[in-house]
Amino acid sequence: MMHPIYLDGFATLPLAPEARDAMIAVWTQPGNAGSPNISGETAARTIANGREFVADLIGASSHEITFTSGATEANNLAIIGAVRAARNQDPSRNRILVSAIEHKAVLEPAYALRPEGFEVTIAPVDSRGRLDLVEYAKLVGPDLLFASVMTVNNETGVIQPVKEAAALAHESGALFHTDAAQAAGKIDVDVVELEVDYLTLSAHKCYGPMGIGALYVAASALKPLPLTLGGGQQSGLRPGTEPVALIAGFGAAARAARDRLGSDQAHCSALIKQLFETLEQRQLRFRRVSGDAATVPGAASIQLFDVDADELCARIARDVSLSTGSACTSGQIKTSHVLESIGLSELDARGVIRIFCNRYQNSEEILAAAGHIVDAAALSRLETGGVHQ
Repeated sequence: MMHPIYLDGFATLPLAPEARDAMIAVWTQPGNAGSPNISGETAARTIANGREFVADLIGASSHEITFTSGATEANNLAIIGAVRAARNQDPSRNRILVSAIEHKAVLEPAYALRPEGFEVTIAPVDSRGRLDLVEYAKLVGPDLLFASVMTVNNETGVIQPVKEAAALAHESGALFHTDAAQAAGKIDVDVVELEVDYLTLSAHKCYGPMGIGALYVAASALKPLPLTLGGGQQSGLRPGTEPVALIAGFGAAARAARDRLGSDQAHCSALIKQLFETLEQRQLRFRRVSGDAATVPGAASIQLFDVDADELCARIARDVSLSTGSACTSGQIKTSHVLESIGLSELDARGVIRIFCNRYQNSEEILAAAGHIVDAAALSRLETGGVHQ
């Protein structure tokens, strides 16, 4: 059976051949980095190389990288671990500031700290889905302990003003974290330039394997308290036997992303432009949710007018893989909190689809995908009298 044309890159990206080959090479010879033998030494060297490649991708030093099981764990470690560590140093600060469009892997750890006496403040975004820096600055104060603003939003692709947000947080003496899972390997990310204390990475968002991520902790930043205890690996911050093959795959993907950054950006930008032009030529009515805000190359969130996005995605599922701006929870269709924070009504949000064109696609696939979307849109009219179940 033919595989569908894959435009769901916000959710995950295809595995880079370099990453696949690196993992296969490791899997052919077992080794635990903690073992005092040649196999263990080989595993330890593989981990060191992977850590160096991941660090290079964001302009960090290798000793500032801690591997995790993914971005969710890295976010939890950064937020819960750093907040608890900071409270031990300054009990007078008890407020956490996050943007309204953060991933649930940031929002939920922040909310989980409320029973410990912390207050969570939400910073708004503008109608394009970009952090409102004026309002954000008003929420920064002497009681602020920790702030988190993502680098690129995972639904709209909008690039956030992280450097400016970090500077404002630091002026008040607060720590700053950014979830860069959707940014690293797609746009230039330099931790020195951004001046962040903590930064989250995810391998499968930059053509690496699922099941591994990383947390950057600046050498000058407060070290988070570990969330798990064990054998002391990774300086005790994230103990447990390191997944050597996954680290090798992450490292290979990071190195390829760094080397191909410019060509990837040009290629993905050309593909999304071609998709838009084709939809317009076929007279499909739509608008970019992000307006004129800068987005990661190849990414877009678009509202199809008078179209039920869930029905459209279902109709073309065998031909094109897409995601929508809504989610089904307990049998009820619920609008994404990101789209709500931008100001979209429930009806408007029901017409939103997310698209990400990746490095391994070509013009022929994009033209075919556009055709499927246009044909399905004509059959997926949005009923305004109620929400489909």
